[in-house]
Amino acid sequence: DVQLVESGGGSVQPGGSLRLSCAISGDVDTDSCMAWFRKVPEKEREAVAALDSDGSPMYADSVKGRFSISKDNTKNILYLQMTSMLPEDTAMYYCAAAIGTSCSGGWWLRHMDEYNYWGQGTQVTVS
Repeated sequence: DVQLVESGGGSVQPGGSLRLSCAISGDVDTDSCMAWFRKVPEKEREAVAALDSDGSPMYADSVKGRFSISKDNTKNILYLQMTSMLPEDTAMYYCAAAIGTSCSGGWWLRHMDEYNYWGQGTQVTVS
């Protein structure tokens, strides 16, 4: 089975930086879409960034230019580097995997309910 475990959350001042990690274990198809989402209570879950199997990164407009998604394939860890952080970045952040699926064509944004695996989340607070 696949397990995703996030870490790296915490508190940071506006303008600061954090790096989130998502440790991936289990059989994740190389042709999979890996993504980060965030959720604030009483609001809809929001897609943040995704990484396609060919290494192509994709970002929500709200984080473009500030966040960077990457993956260390030797360690099987997905990262989300967050810089120039804003109070509105405060949320619980989750990584997710869509097995055997490409992120492209906006799929990663429109099909949040079709991700196969989710982590437990890590809290990020910007204040």
